[in-house]
Amino acid sequence: MRFCSSCGASVALKIPDGDTLPRHVCEACGTIHYQNPKVVVGALPEWEDKILLCRRAIEPQYGFWTVPAGFMENRETTAEAAARETEEEARARIEVGALFSLVNIAHISQVHLFYRARLIDLDFGPGTESLEVRLFSEDEIPWEDIAFRSIHFTLKRYFDDRQSGTYGFHTADLAPLQQ
Repeated sequence: MRFCSSCGASVALKIPDGDTLPRHVCEACGTIHYQNPKVVVGALPEWEDKILLCRRAIEPQYGFWTVPAGFMENRETTAEAAARETEEEARARIEVGALFSLVNIAHISQVHLFYRARLIDLDFGPGTESLEVRLFSEDEIPWEDIAFRSIHFTLKRYFDDRQSGTYGFHTADLAPLQQ
């Protein structure tokens, strides 16, 4: 960051009084520009024994499968974000249920949250960010073509919980992949 989004003046990287981390601070108006993790929110839309997945039409992971999810917007709750992303990516309406998983991905400054959700009807189709949208039973999930590790983690826990008959809340901290 080079310029203040409040007044346009130059910013300097320094530790503000009362803080412990370097921040971009405006030299003119004193605004502190915090850079915080991004929150990704999604849903596990259920219909009978199947889960709705979207095949990505955008990078990263073009052509791979995911649950409907994306970056949370300002002034919305996490549940609202899950419903909005499902509408945008799958043109599907859901009833948002319980928070199911939280995945910390500190090395890319992201937190991923996934809700269980019930599809309201079977009126769905690909949105602009999806090549196709489809319901999958557990044995049909394209495990080798799942876009992100947080989705893989969440789907595995979902099917394990479904088999046990008890749904819990699951967390994970994902480290960078070894190159």
